[in-house]
Amino acid sequence: MHKKGIFLTTLALLAAMLACNLPAAGPRLATRTAPLPTVSVTPLPPPTATIAIPEGVPIEPYQDVRGLDFSTYAVEFDRALIETLWFNGSTRWPGSSGQVAQAVMEAGKNPGLGIRSLHEQGITGAGVNVAIIDQNLLQDHPEYRGKIVEYIDIGTNMPADASSMHGPAVASLLVGETTGTAPGARLYYVAAPSWTADAQYYAEALEWIIARNEQLPEGQKIRVVSVSAAPSGPGTPFTKNNAAWDQAYERAMAEGILVLDCTETYGIVSACYYDLADPENAARCIPGWPGRGYNLIPGEIHAPSSRRTSAEEYSPGVYSYQYTGEGGLSWAIPYVAGVLALGWQIQPDLDYNRMLELVFASAATRPDGALIIDPLTFVEMVRQESDR
Repeated sequence: MHKKGIFLTTLALLAAMLACNLPAAGPRLATRTAPLPTVSVTPLPPPTATIAIPEGVPIEPYQDVRGLDFSTYAVEFDRALIETLWFNGSTRWPGSSGQVAQAVMEAGKNPGLGIRSLHEQGITGAGVNVAIIDQNLLQDHPEYRGKIVEYIDIGTNMPADASSMHGPAVASLLVGETTGTAPGARLYYVAAPSWTADAQYYAEALEWIIARNEQLPEGQKIRVVSVSAAPSGPGTPFTKNNAAWDQAYERAMAEGILVLDCTETYGIVSACYYDLADPENAARCIPGWPGRGYNLIPGEIHAPSSRRTSAEEYSPGVYSYQYTGEGGLSWAIPYVAGVLALGWQIQPDLDYNRMLELVFASAATRPDGALIIDPLTFVEMVRQESDR
Protein backbone atom coordinates (compact mmCIF):
# COMPACT_ATOMS: atom_id res chain seq x y z
CA MET A 1 0.00 0.00 0.00
CA HIS A 2 1.19 3.56 -0.71
CA LYS A 3 2.66 5.32 2.36
CA LYS A 4 -0.13 7.90 2.26
CA GLY A 5 -2.70 5.11 2.22
CA ILE A 6 -1.04 3.40 5.18
CA PHE A 7 -1.11 6.65 7.16
CA LEU A 8 -4.75 7.33 6.38
CA THR A 9 -5.78 3.77 7.17
CA THR A 10 -3.94 3.87 10.51
CA LEU A 11 -5.56 7.21 11.30
CA ALA A 12 -8.96 5.80 10.40
CA LEU A 13 -8.48 2.86 12.75
CA LEU A 14 -7.45 5.17 15.58
CA ALA A 15 -10.48 7.33 14.89
CA ALA A 16 -12.71 4.26 14.89
CA MET A 17 -11.58 3.51 18.42
CA LEU A 18 -12.81 6.97 19.38
CA ALA A 19 -16.09 6.57 17.53
CA CYS A 20 -18.83 4.07 18.36
CA ASN A 21 -16.93 0.97 19.42
CA LEU A 22 -15.85 -0.81 16.28
CA PRO A 23 -14.27 -4.23 16.90
CA ALA A 24 -10.85 -2.67 17.51
CA ALA A 25 -12.27 -0.85 20.50
CA GLY A 26 -14.62 -3.56 21.74
CA PRO A 27 -18.38 -3.18 22.09
CA ARG A 28 -20.00 -1.42 25.00
CA LEU A 29 -20.75 -3.67 27.98
CA ALA A 30 -19.49 -6.74 26.16
CA THR A 31 -16.69 -9.22 26.82
CA ARG A 32 -15.06 -11.67 24.44
CA THR A 33 -15.63 -15.34 25.08
CA ALA A 34 -12.87 -17.88 25.77
CA PRO A 35 -9.97 -18.13 23.27
CA LEU A 36 -10.81 -20.03 20.10
CA PRO A 37 -9.01 -23.34 19.46
CA THR A 38 -6.46 -23.90 16.70
CA VAL A 39 -7.14 -26.82 14.35
CA SER A 40 -5.41 -28.33 11.33
CA VAL A 41 -6.06 -27.05 7.82
CA THR A 42 -7.40 -30.40 6.60
CA PRO A 43 -10.24 -31.02 7.02
CA LEU A 44 -11.65 -27.50 6.98
CA PRO A 45 -12.18 -26.13 10.51
CA PRO A 46 -15.61 -25.41 11.94
CA PRO A 47 -16.70 -21.77 11.61
CA THR A 48 -15.90 -20.94 15.23
CA ALA A 49 -12.30 -22.18 15.02
CA THR A 50 -9.02 -20.71 13.91
CA ILE A 51 -7.67 -21.64 10.48
CA ALA A 52 -3.89 -22.09 10.47
CA ILE A 53 -2.57 -21.49 6.97
CA PRO A 54 0.70 -23.18 5.91
CA GLU A 55 2.74 -19.99 6.24
CA GLY A 56 1.92 -20.01 9.95
CA VAL A 57 -0.33 -16.95 10.10
CA PRO A 58 -3.49 -17.93 12.02
CA ILE A 59 -6.79 -16.60 10.73
CA GLU A 60 -9.39 -16.38 13.50
CA PRO A 61 -13.07 -15.54 13.35
CA TYR A 62 -13.75 -11.77 13.53
CA GLN A 63 -10.24 -10.95 12.36
CA ASP A 64 -9.40 -7.92 10.20
CA VAL A 65 -8.09 -9.31 6.89
CA ARG A 66 -8.58 -6.20 4.77
CA GLY A 67 -5.91 -5.97 2.09
CA LEU A 68 -4.29 -9.31 2.97
CA ASP A 69 -3.25 -11.66 0.16
CA PHE A 70 -4.06 -15.35 0.62
CA SER A 71 -4.20 -16.14 -3.10
CA THR A 72 -1.10 -18.38 -3.11
CA TYR A 73 -2.13 -20.41 -0.06
CA ALA A 74 -3.19 -24.01 -0.54
CA VAL A 75 -6.26 -23.76 1.66
CA GLU A 76 -9.93 -22.89 1.26
CA PHE A 77 -11.91 -20.64 3.59
CA ASP A 78 -15.25 -21.99 4.75
CA ARG A 79 -18.18 -19.60 4.17
CA ALA A 80 -19.13 -19.70 7.84
CA LEU A 81 -15.64 -18.42 8.69
CA ILE A 82 -15.69 -15.78 5.94
CA GLU A 83 -18.97 -14.43 7.33
CA THR A 84 -17.18 -13.59 10.58
CA LEU A 85 -14.23 -11.72 9.03
CA TRP A 86 -13.60 -8.04 8.33
CA PHE A 87 -12.54 -7.86 4.68
CA ASN A 88 -12.73 -5.57 1.66
CA GLY A 89 -12.25 -5.51 -2.09
CA SER A 90 -8.47 -5.62 -1.64
CA THR A 91 -8.49 -8.94 0.22
CA ARG A 92 -7.15 -11.72 -2.01
CA TRP A 93 -8.56 -15.19 -1.48
CA PRO A 94 -7.31 -18.69 -2.38
CA GLY A 95 -9.15 -20.84 -4.92
CA SER A 96 -12.92 -20.63 -4.88
CA SER A 97 -12.93 -18.73 -1.58
CA GLY A 98 -12.99 -15.50 -3.56
CA GLN A 99 -16.38 -16.36 -5.04
CA VAL A 100 -17.70 -17.21 -1.60
CA ALA A 101 -16.38 -13.95 -0.16
CA GLN A 102 -18.02 -11.98 -2.98
CA ALA A 103 -21.34 -13.67 -2.24
CA VAL A 104 -20.99 -12.76 1.42
CA MET A 105 -20.12 -9.18 0.47
CA GLU A 106 -23.26 -8.93 -1.67
CA ALA A 107 -25.44 -10.48 1.03
CA GLY A 108 -24.14 -7.96 3.55
CA LYS A 109 -25.36 -5.06 1.41
CA ASN A 110 -28.94 -5.96 2.27
CA PRO A 111 -30.11 -3.90 5.28
CA GLY A 112 -32.45 -6.78 6.11
CA LEU A 113 -35.55 -6.73 8.34
CA GLY A 114 -37.82 -6.04 5.37
CA ILE A 115 -36.15 -2.77 4.34
CA ARG A 116 -35.81 -3.69 0.66
CA SER A 117 -39.46 -4.66 0.42
CA LEU A 118 -40.32 -1.16 1.66
CA HIS A 119 -38.03 0.34 -0.97
CA GLU A 120 -39.89 -1.63 -3.62
CA GLN A 121 -43.07 0.10 -2.41
CA GLY A 122 -41.44 3.50 -2.95
CA ILE A 123 -40.75 4.06 0.75
CA THR A 124 -37.14 5.21 0.59
CA GLY A 125 -37.04 8.33 2.74
CA ALA A 126 -37.64 10.47 -0.33
CA GLY A 127 -38.00 14.15 0.48
CA VAL A 128 -36.59 13.76 4.00
CA ASN A 129 -33.49 15.67 5.09
CA VAL A 130 -31.07 13.89 7.41
CA ALA A 131 -27.58 14.70 8.67
CA ILE A 132 -24.40 12.93 9.72
CA ILE A 133 -21.50 14.12 11.86
CA ASP A 134 -18.53 11.84 11.24
CA GLN A 135 -15.07 11.62 9.73
CA ASN A 136 -14.16 13.06 6.34
CA LEU A 137 -15.18 11.41 3.09
CA LEU A 138 -15.12 11.84 -0.67
CA GLN A 139 -18.55 12.52 -2.11
CA ASP A 140 -18.40 10.55 -5.36
CA HIS A 141 -18.89 6.94 -4.26
CA PRO A 142 -21.79 5.41 -6.29
CA GLU A 143 -23.61 4.51 -3.07
CA TYR A 144 -24.25 8.16 -2.19
CA ARG A 145 -23.14 10.21 -5.20
CA GLY A 146 -25.51 13.15 -5.66
CA LYS A 147 -27.25 12.59 -2.32
CA ILE A 148 -25.12 14.91 -0.20
CA VAL A 149 -26.81 18.31 -0.24
CA GLU A 150 -24.01 20.05 1.64
CA TYR A 151 -20.63 18.90 2.88
CA ILE A 152 -18.85 20.90 5.58
CA ASP A 153 -15.48 20.12 7.17
CA ILE A 154 -14.91 21.36 10.71
CA GLY A 155 -11.32 20.82 11.76
CA THR A 156 -10.24 17.51 10.20
CA ASN A 157 -7.38 19.22 8.31
CA MET A 158 -7.31 16.23 5.98
CA PRO A 159 -6.37 16.54 2.28
CA ALA A 160 -9.25 17.25 -0.05
CA ASP A 161 -8.44 14.09 -2.03
CA ALA A 162 -8.44 11.80 1.01
CA SER A 163 -11.17 9.89 2.79
CA SER A 164 -11.56 7.89 5.98
CA MET A 165 -12.77 4.36 6.66
CA HIS A 166 -15.61 5.47 8.94
CA GLY A 167 -17.23 8.28 6.95
CA PRO A 168 -18.09 6.40 3.75
CA ALA A 169 -19.41 3.50 5.81
CA VAL A 170 -21.93 5.45 7.87
CA ALA A 171 -23.04 7.53 4.88
CA SER A 172 -23.71 4.41 2.83
CA LEU A 173 -25.53 2.67 5.67
CA LEU A 174 -27.91 5.62 5.90
CA VAL A 175 -28.49 6.78 2.31
CA GLY A 176 -26.58 4.18 0.25
CA GLU A 177 -28.22 3.11 -2.98
CA THR A 178 -27.85 -0.60 -2.24
CA THR A 179 -26.69 -0.63 1.40
CA GLY A 180 -28.73 2.14 3.03
CA THR A 181 -31.99 2.10 4.93
CA ALA A 182 -33.09 5.40 3.38
CA PRO A 183 -31.59 5.69 -0.13
CA GLY A 184 -34.05 8.43 -1.08
CA ALA A 185 -33.14 10.81 1.73
CA ARG A 186 -31.07 13.97 1.29
CA LEU A 187 -27.92 14.14 3.38
CA TYR A 188 -26.21 17.06 5.12
CA TYR A 189 -22.72 15.88 6.06
CA VAL A 190 -20.40 17.55 8.56
CA ALA A 191 -16.89 16.11 8.86
CA ALA A 192 -15.27 16.31 12.30
CA PRO A 193 -12.00 14.86 13.68
CA SER A 194 -12.87 12.19 16.25
CA TRP A 195 -9.16 11.34 16.54
CA THR A 196 -8.49 14.58 18.45
CA ALA A 197 -10.71 13.33 21.31
CA ASP A 198 -12.03 16.90 21.50
CA ALA A 199 -15.83 17.12 21.67
CA GLN A 200 -15.71 20.81 20.72
CA TYR A 201 -15.49 19.86 17.04
CA TYR A 202 -18.61 17.71 17.30
CA ALA A 203 -20.41 20.47 19.19
CA GLU A 204 -19.52 22.99 16.49
CA ALA A 205 -20.68 20.54 13.83
CA LEU A 206 -24.05 20.19 15.53
CA GLU A 207 -24.31 23.95 16.01
CA TRP A 208 -23.75 24.33 12.26
CA ILE A 209 -26.61 21.91 11.58
CA ILE A 210 -28.89 23.85 13.95
CA ALA A 211 -28.02 27.15 12.24
CA ARG A 212 -28.45 25.66 8.78
CA ASN A 213 -31.80 24.20 9.78
CA GLU A 214 -33.06 27.61 10.80
CA GLN A 215 -32.51 28.75 7.20
CA LEU A 216 -34.40 25.86 5.64
CA PRO A 217 -38.07 26.35 4.75
CA GLU A 218 -40.83 24.35 6.38
CA GLY A 219 -41.05 20.91 4.84
CA GLN A 220 -37.30 20.77 4.27
CA LYS A 221 -36.02 20.75 7.83
CA ILE A 222 -33.32 18.32 8.95
CA ARG A 223 -35.17 15.68 10.98
CA VAL A 224 -32.44 13.49 12.45
CA VAL A 225 -28.67 13.62 12.96
CA SER A 226 -26.69 10.37 13.00
CA VAL A 227 -23.61 10.62 15.24
CA SER A 228 -21.58 7.42 15.49
CA ALA A 229 -19.55 8.71 18.41
CA ALA A 230 -19.86 9.35 22.15
CA PRO A 231 -18.62 12.92 22.68
CA SER A 232 -19.70 13.03 26.34
CA GLY A 233 -20.98 11.01 29.26
CA PRO A 234 -19.66 8.03 31.25
CA GLY A 235 -16.98 6.06 29.42
CA THR A 236 -16.53 8.62 26.64
CA PRO A 237 -13.17 8.46 24.85
CA PHE A 238 -13.42 12.22 24.25
CA THR A 239 -11.28 13.91 26.90
CA LYS A 240 -11.97 17.59 26.19
CA ASN A 241 -14.99 19.90 26.06
CA ASN A 242 -17.63 17.27 26.79
CA ALA A 243 -20.01 19.92 28.16
CA ALA A 244 -19.97 21.62 24.77
CA TRP A 245 -21.51 18.53 23.22
CA ASP A 246 -24.17 18.32 25.94
CA GLN A 247 -25.17 21.92 25.34
CA ALA A 248 -25.34 21.49 21.56
CA TYR A 249 -27.28 18.25 21.92
CA GLU A 250 -29.89 19.79 24.20
CA ARG A 251 -30.26 22.79 21.93
CA ALA A 252 -30.75 20.64 18.85
CA MET A 253 -33.39 18.51 20.55
CA ALA A 254 -35.18 21.65 21.75
CA GLU A 255 -35.20 22.87 18.14
CA GLY A 256 -36.95 19.68 17.04
CA ILE A 257 -33.88 17.94 15.59
CA LEU A 258 -33.46 14.37 16.81
CA VAL A 259 -29.84 13.49 17.59
CA LEU A 260 -28.86 9.82 17.76
CA ASP A 261 -25.46 9.27 19.34
CA CYS A 262 -23.55 6.59 21.25
CA THR A 263 -23.38 8.30 24.62
CA GLU A 264 -24.59 6.48 27.70
CA THR A 265 -26.40 9.68 28.68
CA TYR A 266 -28.52 10.13 25.56
CA GLY A 267 -28.08 6.98 23.50
CA ILE A 268 -31.13 4.85 22.73
CA VAL A 269 -29.60 2.48 20.15
CA SER A 270 -28.00 -0.91 20.79
CA ALA A 271 -26.58 -3.47 18.38
CA CYS A 272 -27.89 -6.78 17.07
CA TYR A 273 -26.86 -9.12 14.28
CA TYR A 274 -28.90 -11.26 11.95
CA ASP A 275 -28.43 -14.54 10.15
CA LEU A 276 -27.31 -13.84 6.57
CA ALA A 277 -29.45 -16.81 5.52
CA ASP A 278 -32.57 -15.24 7.09
CA PRO A 279 -31.92 -11.48 7.37
CA GLU A 280 -35.54 -10.36 7.09
CA ASN A 281 -36.76 -11.80 10.38
CA ALA A 282 -36.54 -9.12 13.09
CA ALA A 283 -37.16 -11.67 15.84
CA ARG A 284 -33.97 -13.48 14.81
CA CYS A 285 -31.71 -10.43 15.08
CA ILE A 286 -29.63 -11.41 18.11
CA PRO A 287 -28.72 -8.61 20.56
CA GLY A 288 -25.06 -7.77 20.88
CA TRP A 289 -22.11 -8.80 18.75
CA PRO A 290 -21.33 -12.25 17.33
CA GLY A 291 -18.59 -14.06 19.22
CA ARG A 292 -18.93 -11.90 22.31
CA GLY A 293 -20.88 -11.82 25.50
CA TYR A 294 -23.60 -9.25 25.98
CA ASN A 295 -25.38 -7.44 28.79
CA LEU A 296 -28.91 -6.35 27.93
CA ILE A 297 -29.46 -2.59 28.16
CA PRO A 298 -33.14 -1.99 29.00
CA GLY A 299 -35.00 0.73 27.14
CA GLU A 300 -32.89 0.71 23.98
CA ILE A 301 -33.76 -0.29 20.44
CA HIS A 302 -31.48 -2.86 18.80
CA ALA A 303 -30.51 -2.51 15.14
CA PRO A 304 -28.19 -4.50 12.84
CA SER A 305 -24.51 -3.62 13.13
CA SER A 306 -22.67 -6.83 12.25
CA ARG A 307 -22.55 -8.84 9.03
CA ARG A 308 -23.01 -5.63 7.05
CA THR A 309 -21.36 -4.32 3.91
CA SER A 310 -20.65 -0.61 3.50
CA ALA A 311 -18.95 1.75 1.08
CA GLU A 312 -15.20 2.25 1.07
CA GLU A 313 -13.15 4.89 -0.75
CA TYR A 314 -9.70 6.13 0.27
CA SER A 315 -8.66 7.79 -3.01
CA PRO A 316 -10.77 9.61 -5.62
CA GLY A 317 -12.47 7.25 -8.02
CA VAL A 318 -11.28 4.07 -6.30
CA TYR A 319 -14.63 2.68 -5.19
CA SER A 320 -14.85 -0.40 -3.04
CA TYR A 321 -16.75 -2.00 -0.19
CA GLN A 322 -15.90 -3.46 3.20
CA TYR A 323 -17.71 -6.25 4.99
CA THR A 324 -17.66 -6.37 8.79
CA GLY A 325 -18.50 -9.72 10.32
CA GLU A 326 -18.44 -8.05 13.71
CA GLY A 327 -19.38 -4.40 13.38
CA GLY A 328 -19.68 -1.79 16.10
CA LEU A 329 -22.51 0.36 17.34
CA SER A 330 -21.37 2.88 14.73
CA TRP A 331 -23.22 0.90 12.07
CA ALA A 332 -26.49 0.68 14.04
CA ILE A 333 -26.91 4.45 14.52
CA PRO A 334 -27.36 5.34 10.79
CA TYR A 335 -29.57 2.28 10.37
CA VAL A 336 -32.07 3.65 12.89
CA ALA A 337 -31.80 7.18 11.46
CA GLY A 338 -32.73 5.79 8.05
CA VAL A 339 -35.72 3.86 9.36
CA LEU A 340 -37.00 7.07 10.95
CA ALA A 341 -36.59 8.81 7.59
CA LEU A 342 -38.91 6.21 6.06
CA GLY A 343 -41.51 7.18 8.63
CA TRP A 344 -41.15 10.88 7.95
CA GLN A 345 -41.67 10.30 4.24
CA ILE A 346 -45.11 8.89 5.09
CA GLN A 347 -46.04 11.25 7.93
CA PRO A 348 -43.88 14.40 7.77
CA ASP A 349 -46.00 16.17 10.40
CA LEU A 350 -45.03 13.81 13.21
CA ASP A 351 -42.41 15.11 15.64
CA TYR A 352 -39.49 12.98 16.74
CA ASN A 353 -41.07 12.12 20.06
CA ARG A 354 -43.99 10.44 18.34
CA MET A 355 -41.71 8.75 15.80
CA LEU A 356 -39.62 7.25 18.60
CA GLU A 357 -42.75 6.09 20.39
CA LEU A 358 -43.73 4.22 17.24
CA VAL A 359 -40.24 2.75 16.80
CA PHE A 360 -40.42 1.25 20.28
CA ALA A 361 -44.09 0.26 20.07
CA SER A 362 -43.50 -1.58 16.79
CA ALA A 363 -40.33 -3.40 17.89
CA ALA A 364 -40.06 -7.16 17.94
CA THR A 365 -39.60 -8.33 21.52
CA ARG A 366 -37.27 -11.23 22.29
CA PRO A 367 -37.79 -13.55 25.29
CA ASP A 368 -35.10 -11.69 27.25
CA GLY A 369 -36.96 -8.41 26.73
CA ALA A 370 -34.63 -7.01 24.06
CA LEU A 371 -36.41 -4.77 21.54
CA ILE A 372 -35.40 -5.30 17.91
CA ILE A 373 -36.25 -2.61 15.38
CA ASP A 374 -38.98 -3.83 13.02
CA PRO A 375 -39.20 -1.51 10.00
CA LEU A 376 -42.22 -3.25 8.44
CA THR A 377 -44.38 -2.97 11.55
CA PHE A 378 -43.07 0.55 12.20
CA VAL A 379 -44.09 1.75 8.74
CA GLU A 380 -47.53 0.20 9.13
CA MET A 381 -48.03 1.96 12.48
CA VAL A 382 -46.89 5.26 10.97
CA ARG A 383 -49.42 4.83 8.18
CA GLN A 384 -52.16 4.34 10.77
CA GLU A 385 -51.33 7.70 12.33
CA SER A 386 -53.39 9.39 9.61
CA ASP A 387 -56.48 7.70 11.08
CA ARG A 388 -55.93 9.07 14.58
